Amino acid sequence: MRLYHFLNTEYGLLNIRNRRLKIARINELNDPFEFLGAATKHPAVRRRYQALKDGLNDHMGLVCFSANWNNPVQWGHYADRHRGLCLGFDVHAQAHKVSYVEERLLARPSALKSEGPVAQAHVTEILTTKFEHWSYENEYRLFPQLQHQDPSGHFFLDFNDQVVLREVIVGHHSTISRDDIAEALGPLAPKVASYKARLAFRSFNVVRQKNDRLWEKRL
Repeated sequence: MRLYHFLNTEYGLLNIRNRRLKIARINELNDPFEFLGAATKHPAVRRRYQALKDGLNDHMGLVCFSANWNNPVQWGHYADRHRGLCLGFDVHAQAHKVSYVEERLLARPSALKSEGPVAQAHVTEILTTKFEHWSYENEYRLFPQLQHQDPSGHFFLDFNDQVVLREVIVGHHSTISRDDIAEALGPLAPKVASYKARLAFRSFNVVRQKNDRLWEKRL
């Protein structure tokens, strides 16, 4: 499955050079409803779901992808206002598709007390449900374990045979040159398509710039 990950210039080039993606921590996500989507007026039940979220945060994180790269809102929000880039991966690991809903989920605290398929299904539902206004992201998620902490304090998912870099798309307003991308890719360059994006002429989409002369080499 081809999936896409948006980044600003600094971290985009750094991740290409280091062959890895940063794993997001569950308790640091930009949506405060993440993993707390169940509706309940009972404080004890809310505490149970918060405890679930905190417990998951201790041993796993997530890496977020989109099913496409053409949405200008995503470039605006996650790629530094079209000045960053987008990485396209062939993802062979189990990627969980996010569901977007209008109403919060039915709380099922009894499922959290048990083990087996029912409990697992409810936890997966919690992990992959967001408010419908986030639907423009068309999101898929990987949930890697937190195993090797970087000296910076972060965790990373290495590029591997389950997450294979195939595309580097440079934003419409980006000053990243072809030489910058080639240097970051190094030996990967022959296996990775790299190109500049532009704004579509007849729709609100971002599309590929087919005129290579409009993507300059480094001055």
